[in-house]
Amino acid sequence: ASCSLWLSKAQTEFKRVAEENVTLPCHHRLGLLEQGSLDIEWLLHISETVQKAVITYSGGRVYDDLNEEQKGRVSFTSNFLAGDASLQITSLQSSDAGKYICKVKNAGQYEWARITLKVVEKPSKPKCWLEGELLEGKELSLQCRSVSGTAPISYRWQRINEEDERAEHLPPTSRVNISNPGQVLLKNLTQMSTGLYQCIATNEAGQDSCVVQVTVQHAQNIGMIAGAVCGMVVGLALLFLVVRLTIRRKEKKRYEEEEAPNEIREDAEAPKAHLVKPSSSSSGSRSSRSGSSSTRSTANSASRSQRTLSTEATPHLTPPQYSQRETGGKDVEPKKVDYNNLMKMGATLVMVPAQSRAFQTV
Repeated sequence: ASCSLWLSKAQTEFKRVAEENVTLPCHHRLGLLEQGSLDIEWLLHISETVQKAVITYSGGRVYDDLNEEQKGRVSFTSNFLAGDASLQITSLQSSDAGKYICKVKNAGQYEWARITLKVVEKPSKPKCWLEGELLEGKELSLQCRSVSGTAPISYRWQRINEEDERAEHLPPTSRVNISNPGQVLLKNLTQMSTGLYQCIATNEAGQDSCVVQVTVQHAQNIGMIAGAVCGMVVGLALLFLVVRLTIRRKEKKRYEEEEAPNEIREDAEAPKAHLVKPSSSSSGSRSSRSGSSSTRSTANSASRSQRTLSTEATPHLTPPQYSQRETGGKDVEPKKVDYNNLMKMGATLVMVPAQSRAFQTV
């Protein structure tokens, strides 16, 4: 019967920072027994009941792709057949932390090593921001926080001299929040509070920092800035209105110039005059009275100017004929006036000039 031999070494603990490399030692003396029966196995115990195979050697072949999360990052460091079966892990991640067991078996004999690996992650670059009003006499809160990193993470605020980048103490009126060290309260702000402030986040793996600029303003300056902005807005509005009115005036003027040649002007037609003899019927007189009122005045003035000529006129002249009139829709021939009858009635002969005959039209 074969005799089994178990050799155990003291448990060792390693602590490494994330993104670094680590070598977990495992040495044995079973490689010289039988080359064909040598087996090496690295296991990761995540919990008491859960474990994963990391890398193995069996049947003369190495298997290093057993764990998907560690695939391509694990390997044997040296000649594992000669007795050095140490495990190397590159680019450590927080998921690599845990208890590792190295088991070596050959010809019925066993050896193993237990190693605890801790992976610490330094704080991520913190984020700095301000809460409050940047006015004299007000309060301002400085905030700082890292999203990731191995706890505990400590925060420390300091003021930076912008000339030589030397660290300085915070103003005397500042207060640090004990329950949240990443918060600092600056009370009763003054112009002396203006400057560059830096927050440093630290843990056992390392540190990182961020900076924020604080510029305290006068309340009067705020009012002046607001007034200047309002004035600029009003000025731009007035300028826009003036430009708009000017453009509209030019468009209107151009439109009038373009439409002027297209206008058609007509002269009013002079009203037609009618002369009606005194003995005509009342109905005919009323119908022609309005149209011949202006003509009568002209005829009377011409008659007065020719009155002296009328007495010397030849008695055999035939008086002017009156225009035809419509009676009952039929044309009526004009009647000739008897000269002898007119003389008996005491009528006075009037010579009508050729210029006034134009008014005898109907």
